[in-house]
Amino acid sequence: MAEGDNSKKALADALNGLLADYYALYLKTKNFHWHVTGPHFREYHLLFDEQAAELIATTDLVAERVRKLGQDTLTSIGAIAGKQRIKDHDSTSTDATKMLKELHADNETLVKALKEAKDLAEEAGDNATDGLLDDWTDQAEQRAWFLEATIGKA
Repeated sequence: MAEGDNSKKALADALNGLLADYYALYLKTKNFHWHVTGPHFREYHLLFDEQAAELIATTDLVAERVRKLGQDTLTSIGAIAGKQRIKDHDSTSTDATKMLKELHADNETLVKALKEAKDLAEEAGDNATDGLLDDWTDQAEQRAWFLEATIGKA
């Protein structure tokens, strides 16, 4: 395999890791959306739903970049579980402030992974993926910012 092929394969692998993280963070955010309670219920319920919608909308874009690189995407819940860095959260009774803090940390983890993938896109000379990674990083930074600002008033 040529060096360019190796860099594209490494980029596709990183994108599949991001895809797994997007699905894991989407499901965690929906879990919190469904189970949040307390005096700020409506505000947090709507915030979590808005963020979940942005996360799930990005999954198709990430997967299509993998396919455009000539690689296979994730195919199942098991494949997601094998690649995700975002930890699952199975509790249905988590305190709202803890939800906000956990989602903030997870979005920061995603930002780090997005920046690492950007380095790989640059190495592969993939300008299209590079530009998309900038957009996705901005979105993740905005989600983290909103969560952090909300924690300040929780």
